[in-house]
Amino acid sequence: MRDSFGREIDYLRISVTDRCNLRCVYCMPAEGIDLLPHDQIMRFEQIELVARAAVDLGIRKIRLTGGEPLARKGIVDLVRILRQIEGLDTLAMTTNGTMLSSLARPLAEAGLDSVNISLDTLDPARYRAITRVGNLEDVLAGIDAALAAGLPVKLNMVILEDTTPQEIVAMRKFAASRGAALQTIAHYSLDEPKEDGGEYDRPPPCSRCNRIRLLAHGVLRSCLHSDIDIPLDYQDLKASLQKAILSKPLHGTVSTTVSVAQTGG
Repeated sequence: MRDSFGREIDYLRISVTDRCNLRCVYCMPAEGIDLLPHDQIMRFEQIELVARAAVDLGIRKIRLTGGEPLARKGIVDLVRILRQIEGLDTLAMTTNGTMLSSLARPLAEAGLDSVNISLDTLDPARYRAITRVGNLEDVLAGIDAALAAGLPVKLNMVILEDTTPQEIVAMRKFAASRGAALQTIAHYSLDEPKEDGGEYDRPPPCSRCNRIRLLAHGVLRSCLHSDIDIPLDYQDLKASLQKAILSKPLHGTVSTTVSVAQTGG
C-alpha cells in the first residue's frame, strides 16, 4: 500500500514489549522507564491478527523489536505463529543479543529469517559503560550462536560523540571475520529534529521510508519522529493500518510522547 506521498509501505516493526535488561545511555535513563501494565501489552493472538491484516495490505517484512524482544516470555512461539502467515516474505528481529545464545537455534527453527544485534563497541569496559549493566561476553556468545544456527546477522553500531574512527574500523573487521554485516547508526534523539544519517547507514532519508510501527500497547505510529498515533481498532484492523499509512508525514519532525526504548528504534 502506498502512503499519500507515493511511498510503498511494506515494512512493519512490532514492539512486543517495553521491557529491557540493559540501560543504554542513548536509549534509556539509568532508572529505566515507567513500564506499561501487563494487561495493556498486546497478546500474541492480537499481534497475529494485526500482522495478518498488514500482510493483506501489502506488508512483506515484519521486524520484532522492544524494548528487548527476547525479554518477552514465549517469543519463540510468537515467531512460529507469525512465520505461518502466507505472503510474509521476511520475519526479522532486532535484539541486544545478551539472551540470544540459548534462543538463537529455537528462533531459527521457529522460522526467524535474520537478526540484527546491537553492538556499539568491542571494548568490555566501554560496553559496560554504554549499557550500564551489560557484559560484552554475553553479546559475543549470542552472535556466535546466531551464526551457528544459520541466521544472517547484522550488527547495529550506534556512533556516539566519543566513538573513534578506530572503533568503527575494528567493528568492520570483526563483522567481516564472523561473516556478519555491519550497519552504522547516527546517534539521534526523538525529541530533536529528525536528520538523515549522513555518512552513516541510518537513519535513512524520509523520502525512502517504507515502514510503520506498532507499539507494545497496540498503538500504530506512522512515523518514528512524530506524535501521530493511531490506536488499533480490533473491529477493523485494516482500517487502522490504512489510517496509519495515509497519515504518514512527508518528513519526520520530533516525538515528544514516546522514547526510543518504547519503539525499538
